[in-house]
Amino acid sequence: MASPVSRRGSGASHPYPCGPLCAALIAVALAGCSINLGSLTSSSEPEPAELTSPTNIASLSETIKNNPNDPQAYNMRGSVLAQAGKTDEALADFNKAISLDPNSGQAYANRGLIYRQTRHLDQAMADYEHAISLDAGYAPAYLGRGMVYKARNQPQEALADFNKAITLAPDNAEAYYNRGLLYQAEKQHQEAIDDFTAANGLVPQQAEPLLARALSYLATDRAKKAAADLDEAVQDDPQNAQAWLTRGLAYERLGDKTKAAGSYGRAINLRPRDEVARNGFSRVGGKPGQSYDTF
Repeated sequence: MASPVSRRGSGASHPYPCGPLCAALIAVALAGCSINLGSLTSSSEPEPAELTSPTNIASLSETIKNNPNDPQAYNMRGSVLAQAGKTDEALADFNKAISLDPNSGQAYANRGLIYRQTRHLDQAMADYEHAISLDAGYAPAYLGRGMVYKARNQPQEALADFNKAITLAPDNAEAYYNRGLLYQAEKQHQEAIDDFTAANGLVPQQAEPLLARALSYLATDRAKKAAADLDEAVQDDPQNAQAWLTRGLAYERLGDKTKAAGSYGRAINLRPRDEVARNGFSRVGGKPGQSYDTF
């Protein structure tokens, strides 16, 4: 990143070296190649499959048919369509909601999310800033704008927005998670660990905060804590190749070559061309075709 991120407290960073492999894993995580930020949702919310089911979308469409001038109905259906991956339809609904109610900060923020996910960052920024101008207390708009700043490699501005989002909504797991990634990128690992811990507390049974925290534990020479996080992460998301790969590194550092080989092997099964996983498997004496216990 372009400049250091200011610490929240006065605690010193841990002096332990991360090592080239650990640094590479952190770089992959920060690039977002294996971490799905959008999955950090509260367990109290409806399950995505239920929310985005054809039946639910049809019900929302029926509501719009009966209330064609209700901006909130379009905003609600747009949100569901966005989660279902129907980006163009969602965008049309948000445009309609805004045309019916130009003062709907929520609709602007929702449209900003579509623009951000489709890499139209200038349009996303404009929508988030408009949402904030309409409602200076709307936390999702600060989170979204912070994500745009993060994508633009403007860590100080991103940090300020994540801080604001957390102040306005202390239960915002995604804001803690993304602020933790900023700290992690600047090797402020204890601050990162604190934020990932907060995110994990708000959304348990999600692999992303556990994987991220494990990377900071590895960077500060706490392989046992990293392994414990990764044990949980791979059970929460068994298809997460990055979690298995990082778990292999953690157990390799702990000297448990069997679990390391098993973890690297699972990563290879999920990503057959992953040279880091293949090298790790070979390094701990793994043999193709042999079965290894992972727990």
